[in-house]
Amino acid sequence: MEFSKFRLENIEEIKQLFIKTFSDSEGQSEGILIGDLTFDLMTKTESQDLHVFIATENEKIIGSIIFSRLRFEKSQINAFLLSPVAVHTDYQGKGIGQKLIDFGHDDLKKNGVELVFTYGDINFYSKVGYNVISEKVVKAPLKLSYPEGWLAQSLVSNEIQPISGKSYCVESINKSEYW
Repeated sequence: MEFSKFRLENIEEIKQLFIKTFSDSEGQSEGILIGDLTFDLMTKTESQDLHVFIATENEKIIGSIIFSRLRFEKSQINAFLLSPVAVHTDYQGKGIGQKLIDFGHDDLKKNGVELVFTYGDINFYSKVGYNVISEKVVKAPLKLSYPEGWLAQSLVSNEIQPISGKSYCVESINKSEYW
């Protein structure tokens, strides 16, 4: 298995991976919603605001993660949001997602990223160092339907200092249906 950054020619294959994975677990409408999100993120987000990583086996993409820029009203901290994540249904439960996230974190850290955030399954993301964070510490970009799922990790220290003011995500994920 290999881990790498995506290439432009991977966009459609990545979109189809997310559609299949989320359709298998959450239903077809969710699969289409997340597939469209990944396509929008990869085609409408400025390159400096986006990091997409893939896991491949025999030249087939079996996993992908997307990090997009997270900005703050009152801070210049270099931060990204991890969302979404997909590992092909046939390859789940083998640690591929965790290894892919670790690979992404290593690359982000080399590029000066200090904080990473995500919104999702505490049990899964805690395996790769994410911890629940209160919105009193760092405000999410939009209203959270599941506040316990707001998670963060510092790539440079053992704790996360409070960041006052609003946060802003990239346009493609700045929609209430994702939060």
